[in-house]
Amino acid sequence: MTGFILVMTVFMLNFSNVMAEEIQGPYFLDNGSIDRDPVTDIAVPAGFKATVFADIDGYARHMAVRDDGTVYLALTVRMGRGSNMGIVAMQDTNNDGIADVTERFATTIPGTALQFHNGYLYFGSKTAIYRFSFEGGSVVPVGTPEIVVDGFPVQRLHEAKTFAIDDSNNLFVNVGAPSNACMEEFRTKGSPGQFPCPQLDAQAGIWKFDADKINQTQSRDGVRVATGIRNAVALEWSREHQQVFFLTHGRDALFSLFPGYYTAEQSAELPSEEMHVLREGAHYGWPYSYYDHIQNKRVLAPEYGGDGTEGVELGLYEEPISNFSGHLAPNDMMFYKGEQLPEYFKNGMFIVWHGSWNRAPLPQDGYSVIFVPFRDGVPGDDWQYFANKFRGGRLLENPADAVHRPTGIAEGANGEIYVSSTVSGRVWQITYSGE
Repeated sequence: MTGFILVMTVFMLNFSNVMAEEIQGPYFLDNGSIDRDPVTDIAVPAGFKATVFADIDGYARHMAVRDDGTVYLALTVRMGRGSNMGIVAMQDTNNDGIADVTERFATTIPGTALQFHNGYLYFGSKTAIYRFSFEGGSVVPVGTPEIVVDGFPVQRLHEAKTFAIDDSNNLFVNVGAPSNACMEEFRTKGSPGQFPCPQLDAQAGIWKFDADKINQTQSRDGVRVATGIRNAVALEWSREHQQVFFLTHGRDALFSLFPGYYTAEQSAELPSEEMHVLREGAHYGWPYSYYDHIQNKRVLAPEYGGDGTEGVELGLYEEPISNFSGHLAPNDMMFYKGEQLPEYFKNGMFIVWHGSWNRAPLPQDGYSVIFVPFRDGVPGDDWQYFANKFRGGRLLENPADAVHRPTGIAEGANGEIYVSSTVSGRVWQITYSGE
């Protein structure tokens, strides 16, 4: 971990959009070494090829790929953005890397998460988990969707119900916190935090259900597996590692809410985006604490008496297995299982950084896909950029200026990779040729 922290510290001191240390190796690119392709608008490493698989009208989120290669893309409405909802099915019938068949369904449901399980397509909306059934090779499901779980709290913030399903048919659902830091007065300068935080009762954690059972409710059937998680949009079961992994969205506004303890520059970098393994009964620290990758320790939140330096009792909350600079917004993750990419990628983790909105006065950051190698179930410190330049060709002061904001990632039937963008509705296909 020490080496990782050192790399991140160097990165934080260099905001010229070029990493201080050049990324080496045949499969990766640094933050600025390869220009955007003028057709695809992104950069991928040498030996890889990106094509624009589809341009979809809608606020695109996560994807799932059926065994026959059909790609399913979730659409949502978020904070007034996007007008189309539901799911888009896309097929490339002539194998040119471009979808030539698109069909929409469930167009009244806004959602994010998608996963195939036991022949069903599971779909996480803002308030429920659904599943769709298919007949034969039909692209669009038959009949109306079944409700697997509903009864979640209605909330405006962090409402996406992302999920993961393990090999024992356990359905793990992320229920995000409805606030930034559980303050007595919402986002009010200097307001103390509520203690105990009442939002932990039915939110800010991960609940477990039976993936094969329909008409469940959170209060009646759900088991709270873990708590203290602000929002785990990126949530994934790894068959190889036999564990559920997730990444958190860290809290915001340290400087604007507590200017006596933080500078604007510190607030741009803190707190860490944390990677965790899901452990039953664990508390992951929100809202009482956050992880500080600069000090390399968990720190007491200012709403609960912290001053930016005071640590918390070791063992009280789960420590991250890896951590990253703040506000990058990890919106999806994927363990690669296919054969098309080089062996180096097998069982490693791809992470999609949706990109920041609150790093002023520093440039906004993220807007990329990175790769984290795993060794013996442990993430390596040597993560590297895999796809980049989604934001466009210049540094961003305002995230509204981003050309694309990557959100979802999925592995195709032949080991190719698909990446989606919210603001543009674009879906890319990335393949490896080695040339």
